Amino acid sequence: MTNTKELSVEDKLRAIYDLQLIDSRIDEIRNVRGELPLEVEDLEDEVAGLSTRSEKLKGELEVIEEQIKAKKNSIDEHKEAIKKYTKQQESVRNNREFNSLTKEVEFQELEIQLAEKQMKEMKASIEHKKEIIAQSKEKLELKSNHLKHKKLELNDIMAETAKEEEFLTQKSAEFQEQIEERLLAAYTRIRSSVRNGLAVVSIERGASAGSFFTIPPQTQVEIASRKKIIIDEHSGRILVDSSLAEEEKEKMENLFASI
Repeated sequence: MTNTKELSVEDKLRAIYDLQLIDSRIDEIRNVRGELPLEVEDLEDEVAGLSTRSEKLKGELEVIEEQIKAKKNSIDEHKEAIKKYTKQQESVRNNREFNSLTKEVEFQELEIQLAEKQMKEMKASIEHKKEIIAQSKEKLELKSNHLKHKKLELNDIMAETAKEEEFLTQKSAEFQEQIEERLLAAYTRIRSSVRNGLAVVSIERGASAGSFFTIPPQTQVEIASRKKIIIDEHSGRILVDSSLAEEEKEKMENLFASI
């Protein structure tokens, strides 16, 4: 990116510190939202998972009920076969035919016993699945209500901060355009490597803000002269003098108040 006007070091320091104040304000806004967006996303996934599980269980119930119907039909068929074979025994001509029919009757009775046992197991499975469905339904209702409240909470926060965040994001982009690529890259790198997002800090009581390491007097004089960009050797942050910081803070506070 090529700037139309070459900025002095002091102007660069003011621009980079202003950018820091704007980005820190955006961080504050996003911190207010905190983990809410992730909570909402997790709840949405959980609700979807519970809904899918309930639908799957309902589908399994329908399959089992169809299987029970089929077993009932097969029992009726086996009973009809028993009647048929029993009647045939009345007109047999020898013991071999009678015994053969007796075996058929016994086989049909065994088939009925097996079908009844399977039906009993299926009915137990249905009751178990119904219990799980009821529990899932209760859990789904709780999670859905929780999700509804979390969404409302997030929407309220978004409504309160959306305008300000949009304005500040635009301002951040504008200030980035004023800063040379090399300095902006250093700012971005430092900001992403520190937990509080502070890449540019002022001198407070002889040390960089948030640090206990004293900055040598000669370095403090250089920082105050605003003739070159100075990096704190301990924290790795870009340093500005407290007077410049106060001036820019007041300017930015007025900007924030105008939103």
